[in-house]
Amino acid sequence: MNAPSSSRQQAIRSLIERFIAERLATKLEGLADDDPKRATLLAQYAPDVWLEDAARRAGQIQAVTHTLKAIHPDAKGTNLYCLPNSLPQHALVGSHCLGDDFAGDVVGNAAALDVYKLLKLEHDGQTLLDLLLAADADAIAALHTDDEQARSLAPAFTGITRARDGLASHTHGKQLYWLVGDDPRNDEHYHLLAPLYASSLAHRVYQAIQADRFGEPAKEARQARRDKQFHPGVIHEYPDLAVQKLGGTKPQNISQLNSERRGNNYLLASLPPSWQPRDVRLPIRTRDGSIFPAFGKRPAVAELVRSLRDFLLSGPPANVHTRNSRDELLTELIDELLLYAVELWAFEPGWSAKPECNLNRAEQLWLDFRRAEHDAIFASEWRRMEWLTEVRERFANWLNARLVSKLSVGDVENSYWVKKAGGNALWLDLDWLNRAWVEQFEREQRDLEAEHE
Repeated sequence: MNAPSSSRQQAIRSLIERFIAERLATKLEGLADDDPKRATLLAQYAPDVWLEDAARRAGQIQAVTHTLKAIHPDAKGTNLYCLPNSLPQHALVGSHCLGDDFAGDVVGNAAALDVYKLLKLEHDGQTLLDLLLAADADAIAALHTDDEQARSLAPAFTGITRARDGLASHTHGKQLYWLVGDDPRNDEHYHLLAPLYASSLAHRVYQAIQADRFGEPAKEARQARRDKQFHPGVIHEYPDLAVQKLGGTKPQNISQLNSERRGNNYLLASLPPSWQPRDVRLPIRTRDGSIFPAFGKRPAVAELVRSLRDFLLSGPPANVHTRNSRDELLTELIDELLLYAVELWAFEPGWSAKPECNLNRAEQLWLDFRRAEHDAIFASEWRRMEWLTEVRERFANWLNARLVSKLSVGDVENSYWVKKAGGNALWLDLDWLNRAWVEQFEREQRDLEAEHE
């Protein structure tokens, strides 16, 4: 707590008097000099008189961080003022994330909201309400010229943060039973919860989204994107954003912050991702008897090949960072190839046996491997695993062919692509084969390895 300071007390008092004077000036606008209302207003807005009246009216409002009014405008239960720093800390997003920097809300008689505006006046980064809650001697003394009167006013102002009339819910409030014990059949194992609307958190979310959507930095970044120009800023997108209107045409009946948002409250989409299925066709009639020409036309693949080619063309220095960057692009490319294979594995097995299928044998063995369960010759070829090396070499040949037009690539690069492709175990998915077939395959593999030892 600060030591009492007459200059600090005077600064706070001046802040309060300016606030009252501004409100008086608004009231006097348009009144003639001889209007009898003028004298009445001047008497009402004498600082000590106005503060005493404000302390009386403070009982008509309540400062909150969590409000019941947003649940239902006619609900009359408990609202809470919980300092975010006093809440349990955990990894999920909640009001506790706000820390010291949060906007308090207020509910109650809208005609008394000017009292809350008084308490939000700031001195040296602290609101008058914060100072009074901290029992700041200078802030208390600034409330009235008489010390005893000042000390009696302070509790009236700080009382707006206390819940009224004990804890209670209401017919219009929401309630739910939450299992806290082990036996869902035992009523004693439940807590009855009465959810409140996290008004301060909702306001922070609203401010952040407004800035990301309509702030000048966001506008400049989006304009740069349209112009295909570099911009150091970040563009935030909120797909499927919903707006919940609270309070209808009178948002002030819900709360002060709701009124400042004109009743708008943002709801982020909490939906599972909507997968866009790719148009995958069976590689029956393929160009050159291979899937790689069709694979290379996939947008993500084309982009990765372009990125790899441009990176190599840029002449990067021969160091570990260059090798890592190159390998990351190559790994992404191989991942795309294996994702493509997984999509083809979903087709009914045996499609490669159709007479019109011109896919080369190695790729048949890779992409239609479950055919082996019903085709003995096919199974025998699959078990020899010679197809695996051939497929990796075909991948390397395809990649070299895509790069060779602008780069000098040859056998060395080809061997490296083969080596990197060999490092991914997803080329074999034994989980898709029946267990008996897999056990036979694994037994034969062990026998083969034993012969070579």
